[in-house]
Amino acid sequence: MPTIDEPGPGTGGPQEHDPFEGLVLDEEFVRAAGVKEPSGRARMLTARWQQEPPPENEPWRPVTEIRRSRWRRRARPVGGAAPRRHGVRNALLVLLVPVLVLVGLAFTEKHSTGVPESAALPTLGAATAVPSSAPPKVAPATATPEHPWAGSPADSWPAGPDGLALPAATAVGVFDQDRVAKDLALAKAFLVAANMDPQVMAGGYPQTAVDLTDRGTSDILTKELSHPTEEHDPASWASRFDPAFAVPVTDEVKVQGLITFEGDGEQGMLVHADVTFVYALRPGPQVGKATPSAPAPEQQPTGGGSIAKPVGLVRADPGAVDVQREIVRRKVDFRFADPARYQVKKDRLWLKQWSSSRNNTVCGFNGGYLRPSFLIERGVAGNGPSGGPTVDPYDWSRPLDESGDHKCGTASRS
Repeated sequence: MPTIDEPGPGTGGPQEHDPFEGLVLDEEFVRAAGVKEPSGRARMLTARWQQEPPPENEPWRPVTEIRRSRWRRRARPVGGAAPRRHGVRNALLVLLVPVLVLVGLAFTEKHSTGVPESAALPTLGAATAVPSSAPPKVAPATATPEHPWAGSPADSWPAGPDGLALPAATAVGVFDQDRVAKDLALAKAFLVAANMDPQVMAGGYPQTAVDLTDRGTSDILTKELSHPTEEHDPASWASRFDPAFAVPVTDEVKVQGLITFEGDGEQGMLVHADVTFVYALRPGPQVGKATPSAPAPEQQPTGGGSIAKPVGLVRADPGAVDVQREIVRRKVDFRFADPARYQVKKDRLWLKQWSSSRNNTVCGFNGGYLRPSFLIERGVAGNGPSGGPTVDPYDWSRPLDESGDHKCGTASRS
């Protein structure tokens, strides 16, 4: 007979108890329910795997489409609706595409002008070895007082005394390391005083340079400064510009070159300098009013150096200041004798020999000053066609012609 604790099915009545009485199936309970009816495919695969498990290297994966974008990788079910944020992305793409096109056109225009890749040369420090070739060509540009090195390899060269490095001193012959270091510094001091001193460049007397030399050398230099001639021209060792014809637009001097040394047996020690100096100048008040007295280029003696007139140039703006560069390469050998064998003064140097190459200059001028060629003088005496070679004045990898018998040549660039 049924009891209250064990109600029989379908008996009903007031004595019967419902075990789910008071249970409330609220919304939170429904959402938390984890039991779901498996799909037909899932039931089929479950039955199959009970008989034949799937291979381990081929796991089952849900059907999912992987879409890749350039910003992120995301997955979405096949056939699902695209999220609304795609509309924002599409709008961004519409705005970005024209911008990218304009940037691409600007890049193409910049790199399709025919300007060589070496248009902006890397900044160079003081040289430590002779270059293997000439500096690369640079984009043509007009030199101005504000940008005197534009369009020139010298734009990337160091300037001033710091651009001329000294080698590490070592003992040579009777000279100890300290003496060698002092003599190297003397050689550099002479080059700086004769070629980088602003007062000397402006036409002043190079007294400091002369005072660094031994009496025998100083007598020769003083004579050349007092009475310059074709064969003994101080412009072959000192960079001076007559202010009536050329005025530096800057005290800055661009420089590249080497100083080396070696023992000279019983003679002592030799210091070799091979340095190129570049100057930027504007015409002085007498340019165009007077011309230097000079023989024809084919009769031009060169003495201890070579001369190269400039390439033909046409200035785009006739009213602009005509800024020209003069490029001077100098080779000087200094001798330091053994004081135990020779009557020499301490802290003085001898100039054993010297030669120079002057480029973008007026041919045939031997007045003791450098004479850069300005546009207003092109075609006058000393600036006509030459029978000499064409040289690259910035290429100091080539040997300097020291024969003294070549004709006035032409500078390939300035």
